[in-house]
Amino acid sequence: MSDAPVECSRAGCRDVAVWAVRWRNPRIHAADRRKVWVACDAHVAYLREFLAARDFPVEVAALTVESA
Repeated sequence: MSDAPVECSRAGCRDVAVWAVRWRNPRIHAADRRKVWVACDAHVAYLREFLAARDFPVEVAALTVESA
């Protein structure tokens, strides 16, 4: 894995991501499947709320090498 910083998943944002936003769409993903978006401090709440508004299960945790 590269040591390069990971960029935020929010469209147009190039800030360094420090959060992992894990989610799944229960209509199409099995219970053990999780997708991961990464977020900077400025966009973590936006991304979490975007997914929660769609009733997707969402977990937010500090970004680690394993979650990137």
